[in-house]
Amino acid sequence: MVFFRSVSLLSRLRSRAVQQSKIGNSVRWLQIQSSSDLDLHSQLKELIPEQQERLKKIKSEYGKVQLGNITVDQVIGGMRGMVGLLWETSLLDPDEGIRFRGLSIPECQKVLPAAKLDGEPLPEGLLWLLLTGKVPSKEQVDALSKELRSRATVPDYVYKAIDALPTTAHPMTQFTTGVMALQVQSEFQKAYEKGIPKTKYWEPTYEDSLSLIARVPVVASYVYRRIYKDGQIIPMDDSLDYGSNFAHMLGFDSPQMQELMRLYVTIHSDHEGGNVSAHTGHLVASALSDPFLSFAAALNGLAGPLHGLANQEVLLWIKSVVDECGENITTEQLKDYVWKTLNSGKVVPGFGHGVLRKTDPRYTCQREFALKHLPDDPLFQLVSKLYEVVPPILTELGKVKNPWPNVDAHSGVLLNYFGLTEARYFTVLFGVSRSIGICSQLIWDRALGLPLERPKSVTMEWLENYCKKAASS
Repeated sequence: MVFFRSVSLLSRLRSRAVQQSKIGNSVRWLQIQSSSDLDLHSQLKELIPEQQERLKKIKSEYGKVQLGNITVDQVIGGMRGMVGLLWETSLLDPDEGIRFRGLSIPECQKVLPAAKLDGEPLPEGLLWLLLTGKVPSKEQVDALSKELRSRATVPDYVYKAIDALPTTAHPMTQFTTGVMALQVQSEFQKAYEKGIPKTKYWEPTYEDSLSLIARVPVVASYVYRRIYKDGQIIPMDDSLDYGSNFAHMLGFDSPQMQELMRLYVTIHSDHEGGNVSAHTGHLVASALSDPFLSFAAALNGLAGPLHGLANQEVLLWIKSVVDECGENITTEQLKDYVWKTLNSGKVVPGFGHGVLRKTDPRYTCQREFALKHLPDDPLFQLVSKLYEVVPPILTELGKVKNPWPNVDAHSGVLLNYFGLTEARYFTVLFGVSRSIGICSQLIWDRALGLPLERPKSVTMEWLENYCKKAASS
């Protein structure tokens, strides 16, 4: 649900009536903004008091309402399915997939401004949506894009901190080091040290967050060029939007790669609050660590093989299939290779998800992009075959709740097609994208005054004693 109610909703939506008729009834509140106010900060300043009162009302009226029972399986099983975190910017449905402020990915593709007709959404538009709950106009997106470019200057000491590492260090190690070095200029830290009222915490957090979002593509592209392109750095182009500028600084200027980067950043930006990187960012920020420290911690979680590193593993696995069986692999050969992988005690990367129980919509939109731009690519055709072969095998195996492909199953093949072939770098792209979601929620954490996170932990002995006592009563 998009939580900010529209004033004069029908008049604001009239110009997009055709698009909205396609969206249907899944979105209860949707405001298409006029272009009269281009300042994101002032928009938030108006929205925050309303949402503060809303949270107070929820707490006073429903604070004692139980949201479910906790089982031993959940306690020892990674807290799967436990409701224990407020995350406003997105919500993940097991069957529908992610919704950004109530909007599904196909809906975002319809209503968010694009760089060209029928193009992919501009990431700046999603940032506006996540922060305000409102669909921005093209003018508002352009103004935000201009502001982000104005914030994108990276101090020399950040590059020097990265250069202190060997070029053989993992790209995520170098990227996180750069983010940590950016923290030196944290406005939140400065304001906190001077003594700022809690009601104002969100404002320096906003400043840090937008600066962080603006600068991470510059740091990330520096890492890429340093490792793979002999340190030949490409500066930002002031005429380009966020996604296309990132592609440009990496060294890719084709219109198709620019469109891919816009799509990639948009769909990877947020996936509610329970995943490792988002939860880590929220947890660390709950101690009033500034956005740079919090996001650096999130990146370290994202670097794990069970989280963001998976997109690297997918492409490497797909290439291993080609190396052993050739590009013209038959369905039976592919089945044999999948079983070989599973029987060796490994997983087939890119399939399954901790929450989703259907094909990931982020996979679907990437597949549609591939059908449009690279239908004859051999690796894309192999990915399509895997979509047919793997789910039945995983279902037959009987150990997987979700046998369907996730976002990682497709992204590497798209990047590889357009020339970004260095799989070890892929998680950095994920990290740049995730800055938008984590920082958007962090601003709202401070605006709503969310407290220090401190769940209760127990020992195995405690569990045994509690369960025995419960059984005997």
